[in-house]
Amino acid sequence: MLFPTVDFALFFCLVFLGHWVLNHNARPWKWFMIGASYVFYAYWDARLVVLLLGVTVVCQLAAIVVARQDDQRRRTWAMAIGVAATIAPLLFFKYYGFFTVNVTNTAAALGLPLSPPLIQVVLPIGVSFYTFMAISYVVDVYHRRFTLASWTDVTLYLSFFPHLVAGPIVRPDELIPQLDVRRDARHVDVVGAGWLILGGLFKKVVIANYLATAIVDQVFNEPARHGWQEILVGIVAYAVQIYCDFSGYTDIAIGIAKLLGFQFPQNFDRPYSAHSIQEFWRRWHMTLSRWLRDYLYIPLGGNRKGTARTYINLMITMVLGGLWHGAAWHFVVWGGLHGVFLVIGQWKRSLRERGVLAPLPAGAWVPVLQVLSSFALVCIAWVFFRADSVGSALTMLGRLVTLADGTTELITTPVLLAIGIGLVTQFVPRAPAERIKASISQLRPVPMGVAAALVLFAITTLGPRGVAPFIYFQF
Repeated sequence: MLFPTVDFALFFCLVFLGHWVLNHNARPWKWFMIGASYVFYAYWDARLVVLLLGVTVVCQLAAIVVARQDDQRRRTWAMAIGVAATIAPLLFFKYYGFFTVNVTNTAAALGLPLSPPLIQVVLPIGVSFYTFMAISYVVDVYHRRFTLASWTDVTLYLSFFPHLVAGPIVRPDELIPQLDVRRDARHVDVVGAGWLILGGLFKKVVIANYLATAIVDQVFNEPARHGWQEILVGIVAYAVQIYCDFSGYTDIAIGIAKLLGFQFPQNFDRPYSAHSIQEFWRRWHMTLSRWLRDYLYIPLGGNRKGTARTYINLMITMVLGGLWHGAAWHFVVWGGLHGVFLVIGQWKRSLRERGVLAPLPAGAWVPVLQVLSSFALVCIAWVFFRADSVGSALTMLGRLVTLADGTTELITTPVLLAIGIGLVTQFVPRAPAERIKASISQLRPVPMGVAAALVLFAITTLGPRGVAPFIYFQF
């Protein structure tokens, strides 16, 4: 069940009512929320609840075994086996086909009679997110950063519907302690939640969906027929689209959690205003970045084992981060590019610290160039992320570099306006945004509800292609 749908609106109304009715009775409330979350997940395919339940059982059994071990060696083995068993379903559903095809192709190129059976499986929605959360729980119990939780709490932690489909990736210590807090409806930040939900809907349904249909899909599907101008605008449009799509969805998730009295960690913080690729990853998909740092990069050795090992660890982390996003070589290239960008940035910083490289000159133009160059590198990497293949991505970049001729009719004023809105939001200072939010908070509940209903009605009725031109002609 996806957030921007009428089905979810009806579902959430019932859950919201049941949540606050049962809020002060812990056990019934937890089982009610577990049941609601499983209904939410089963809406697409009821068979998938078996997978979610299986991951929950495996990770809790692993945590129990780890917590009961006093011998450090046995504790480590229990953690390793538990993590392997927890991640096994993700590896099968997401990567078995990728592995089989590449093994078969490599064997054929070498003349070897090797052909593993190819099994067509559908990737269960959300499995990448709740698998990472399950691994966090097992590893945190192993490091004694978090104590063993009850079966009920772990089940609700992994299945809690606001984060289940697309994050954010919430740590055990960020959610499980909140399950035992009895919330007061009078202290719920309704304005903050509404701001996140409506803003998220606008970003996802209006900006992202409009750009996808108006230019991005057409340019990336057939790059050979588009001119360099359309390819350039299409690449920038995709950068805005993926930001508005992903951050919009997680904003809705965080807002829904707020309405239920829960606090989720922030997931995006104006990433395109970053002055370096390292800063970009501190602002983009922040919960994934923290997860990769704490559960992959640091266990690999981080920056504690010399310069060369630091660079290798960065590359491994980013390549595996690319594979996490999708089982295809163009995702591997995307992750590898970001790894190279991070390594170069680390190398330049070390040279400046040793005095080998001159420090950056003073001047107001330097930060501007840093932001523009970082955004350009991110956009180049996005081409590989969105393209159907590495070859298609290279075709796009080749036509862009050679200033190839082609169509330009997709570059319209509404498209440029949507891109502009998406980029301007990256540089709006926090103070004006907070003042707008404070002004909205002065509205009474009924006018706020009417305004929200009108916005949702416009989005649902007109759709993104209808709302975007409407906004253009109003302004």
